[in-house]
Amino acid sequence: MAYLRSGLFHIAFYTSFIVQMLVFTPIYFFLPRKTAYFVPKNWARSNLWIAKTFLGLTFEIEGLEKLPKSGFILSPKHQSFWDTFALIPSLDDPVYILKRELLWIPLFGWYAAKQRMIPINRAAKSRAIPEMLARAREEMDAGRQLIIYPEGTRKAPGAPPDYKIGIARLYSDLKVPVVPVVMHPGLFWPRHGFLRFGGHFKVRFLDPIEPGLSTDAFFRQLVETTERESDRLLLETVRANPHVPLSRVTAQKVAELELAERHAQSAA
Repeated sequence: MAYLRSGLFHIAFYTSFIVQMLVFTPIYFFLPRKTAYFVPKNWARSNLWIAKTFLGLTFEIEGLEKLPKSGFILSPKHQSFWDTFALIPSLDDPVYILKRELLWIPLFGWYAAKQRMIPINRAAKSRAIPEMLARAREEMDAGRQLIIYPEGTRKAPGAPPDYKIGIARLYSDLKVPVVPVVMHPGLFWPRHGFLRFGGHFKVRFLDPIEPGLSTDAFFRQLVETTERESDRLLLETVRANPHVPLSRVTAQKVAELELAERHAQSAA
């Protein structure tokens, strides 16, 4: 059944993508940039509906009220293709920092360039940061919400963290709040493989880290807070969805968290 549902999902997902490209591309590039954002937002909502209809995959967002009214940086955990689009409808005018190679993809790259997404050459490492900072400041000055995945690439739920220093440079340079986001769509929509799974999970916006900390203090707080809350939500999500198979990395992490939980309860 999982293969059938996943197969139907993939057919619907890619059919929707192709149809929307054919319908909207002729007008997308002639509209003002922000007006044209309705096209990616509509595509994102369609994807969420397809996942709900064919997989039974649903989610809820907690903490939207914590988002600052002025400019801010959103710092989500990155596990799946799901989290590259699913937050777009909840934000006014988001701009992503993404790897440069994505802009080379026909159509997708053109759509991203239209929305002035910020490419970064990860091979250049620290040499790429000044250009990224300049572009980020330009977009933030225009009132947009900046999204950066602090680990840079998709990781399996519970995988060891690998945060990059770029987000700390953005925090220090832009002087705006950073809002960590934890979620585990990778349990249901893995980064590799054909199968997709139904279930219900939460996207949790955490308290903003206000500007004013030193670079080191901010980075330490971001990593500690995000990982602590991500671990808590991982246990919560796995227990609410016992039917979802776990990868080796995820199963090992869940076992460690459950052991730590039992030790804490015994000590209490």
